[in-house]
Amino acid sequence: MKNKLILAHIAMFLVALIYAANFTIAKPVMAGENPYVAPFGFIMMRVLAATTLLWLTHLLFVRERIERKDILRLALCGVCGVAGNQLSFFYGLNLTTPINGALIMLTTPILVLILSMFVFGEKLTAAKGSGIALGLTGAALLILNNRGDIPNAPNPMLGNIYIAINAAFYAVYLVLVKPLMSKYSPITTLKWVFLFGTIYVLPFGWAPMQAVDYQTMPSHIMWSIFFVLFFVTYLAYLMNGAALAIVKPSVSSAYIYLQPLLASIIAVGAGKDKITMVMIGAGCLIFTGVFLVSKRSKVTPALEEE
Repeated sequence: MKNKLILAHIAMFLVALIYAANFTIAKPVMAGENPYVAPFGFIMMRVLAATTLLWLTHLLFVRERIERKDILRLALCGVCGVAGNQLSFFYGLNLTTPINGALIMLTTPILVLILSMFVFGEKLTAAKGSGIALGLTGAALLILNNRGDIPNAPNPMLGNIYIAINAAFYAVYLVLVKPLMSKYSPITTLKWVFLFGTIYVLPFGWAPMQAVDYQTMPSHIMWSIFFVLFFVTYLAYLMNGAALAIVKPSVSSAYIYLQPLLASIIAVGAGKDKITMVMIGAGCLIFTGVFLVSKRSKVTPALEEE
């Protein structure tokens, strides 16, 4: 179990890294008055690609059926984890800045803990409360220190609202999907979640996806689209699903605290930022917060790994 727990934390870190890069990589695809791909068209690409890859992966490597009683929960996961989550995130990201988006996403662990308290009876311990406070403080310091005029953010307030809606959808999804991830393999669960999600996204995304002009699309935009379709939509969901089979939703969601730090590191590597003492101090607070939130309590609650 200890080795599985370590692998789960490695997977969650990689998911946080992929999502941190997504804030910067995805935005140019949708930026400007005449974007290469409209936000809802981009989502249609994502869900179609992920659904196809997941069903092929299941066909080749997994032999597992779902029980009829779980179909409703899978359908709800499709609403919260795919359609509502991704539509609101990409629409909001198109209106606001990546930094603002990362800040709003930090509400997810708080929402997950609240939901877990009501649904699973998870207790808010002093360590978890302290971890949330430290993580939020570190992320706020990091984000506020990097504020500036960033182009292609036509309506930050409305964009922030949609990112907040996305965070709420994702929090509900993490709680809803936890029992399914413990019962089935992540591939089995996600192939149905994305199938339902694809059905829900079709009315919003089919026409914008059909309007994409691939002939005039630069190669760097094509690579950005590939990164989002494969790494963000397919690989990250699989790794997060595998981790959720071992750890609690609140532990998984706590890794969202790392996204602003990782996004800053990516910016430094690209020559668009520099490391400061504030960044280092904020990073220490964020890592400490993640540690405290993920720390196992002495009394094993309902969601603790077996």
